[in-house]
This record gives sequence, C-alpha cells and structure tokens, in this order.
Amino acid sequence: MLDKDILKKQIRKLEIRSSKLVNDVFAGSYKSVFKGQGIEFAEVREYQAGDDFRNIDRNVTARHGKPYIKLFSEERELSVIFLIDVSASQRFTSTDKMKSEIAAEAAAVLAFSSLKNNDRVGMISFTDKIEKIVTPKKGKNNILRIISDILDSNPSGSKTSISAALKTLNEIWRKKAVVFLISDFQDENYERDLAITAKRHDIICVKISDKTETELPGAGLAEITDPETGETFIADLSFSGKDFKEKSKTFEERTDKTFKRLKIDVINLNTEESYIKPLIKFFKTREVRKAMRN
Repeated sequence: MLDKDILKKQIRKLEIRSSKLVNDVFAGSYKSVFKGQGIEFAEVREYQAGDDFRNIDRNVTARHGKPYIKLFSEERELSVIFLIDVSASQRFTSTDKMKSEIAAEAAAVLAFSSLKNNDRVGMISFTDKIEKIVTPKKGKNNILRIISDILDSNPSGSKTSISAALKTLNEIWRKKAVVFLISDFQDENYERDLAITAKRHDIICVKISDKTETELPGAGLAEITDPETGETFIADLSFSGKDFKEKSKTFEERTDKTFKRLKIDVINLNTEESYIKPLIKFFKTREVRKAMRN
C-alpha cells in the first residue's frame, strides 16, 4: 500500500491534469460520442402539420379541445462503469510507470469527462475474484475514490479472471451502460462472457501492454518470476527469446481477433507512451462512425 501523503499527492496531481485535458481536449468529444440510454418526456405543445399523431396527449387534448402532442428529449445521463484489472501483472513495468498507473490515468480522464456530462460513474475491480464494487454515483468525490482504489488497490488475489468481472457486472447492472474494461488481458476463456456483455452494454476494451511482455532481451541466463502465479524459473533468453516472441504474437493476434469478431472498440495503451493520443484516436474514430451512420 502507498503512503497516505504520497497517495494524496498522486491523486491531486492526476485530478488537475485530467481536468485540464477534459476541458481542453475531451469534453466535447465525449458528449458527442456517448448518447444517453433513451428518451425522456420534455413538454407538450399544440399539434402542428407533420407531427407524429402517435405522440398526441389525449388528456391535454381533451381538456383544451384541440390536439396537443408530447415532446421528448434524449436522456443525456449515462452510467459509466470501469472494470479494472488489479491483478499482480498490472504492477509490472519495464519503464518508470506501472500498468496500474497507466490504468488510473486513462480512467481519470474518462471519468472526469463523465463528470462534465453529469453521468454516474462506478467501478468493479478484480483479480481472479471481485476485489471491490463501487456503485455508480455522480460527483467528483466518487471519482476520486475510484482513482484512489486503482492506485492503491491492495488486492487479495493475484491472478486474473475477466469472466468473473463480466459476470458480476451483468448480474448487478441490468440497464445498458458504457463499460470500460481496463486490463492487460493476460487471461483466457472469457470470450463467451465478453460476447454477452457486448450485447447488453456499450463495452470498450482498454488494453495495456509492456514491451517486455512480447519481446525478451537477449541477456543469456535470467531468473524469471511470473507475477500472477509466483512461479520462478531460469530461462536462457539467448535461445528462448524468439520462441517467446512468437508465442506472444500468437496470443496478441488471438485477442485482437476476438475484439474484432465481437465488434468491440479497443484502446491500445502501453507503458512507454502517453495515453492521450490513443484516447483522442478512439474518440475521433467513433465520431466519424457516428457521422457516417447519420
């Protein structure tokens, strides 16, 4: 666990930076990309030529002796839920930032964009079990709590079960929501639950990677520890590097094919580069797609 003062400073720094990015870059894009979940009643007015007669308000029409129709507006409020992988592999890095820190920074920008839109924000953090559930609520304090939980998760589990998170989401949240699944996706056999979730919710997968997970340095003999299982073994990186790279490439391709088959948007982040450009690319791609549909 982090020292409380250090954690407070990290959260405050992240809040300031995220708020600035939202105001300068993301606020308009977020609002235009994510629609509300339905329509809500706005007002009534006199019927005009061309209006849909199915929207006639019979009670008001009867009282006034002439036709009135109901007007509706898009329901702007959303529920945004973050599924956050806090397994041991999230605390891995070959740079100055762990994957968990990248996850917190990306989630902060998306969450503060939600705040700007007055949306409810919630979280389910998970390892191979559910670690914490934060019910979707409005307000900055709720977002700061979520960021704190990501940075200082102190999980009881170490492995990863994406299926556990998806099943829990679908059990406790029936209404359609925008879901950001943030993970390194070092897991298997979650495709069925991902497909079910994609039908119920607008799910976006935020995939965080580190270069050494796909390409080992040619450094001869080395002691390697799997962060999730705790297993330690000796490997000759001079000979196993190529084989490791091929296996990693196959795993990555299989994961990407799953996302493509299910038509799920993916934001690819890594520990070497800023998360800002990939987020901008995601919003622009969605804006273009929306314009083409219209």
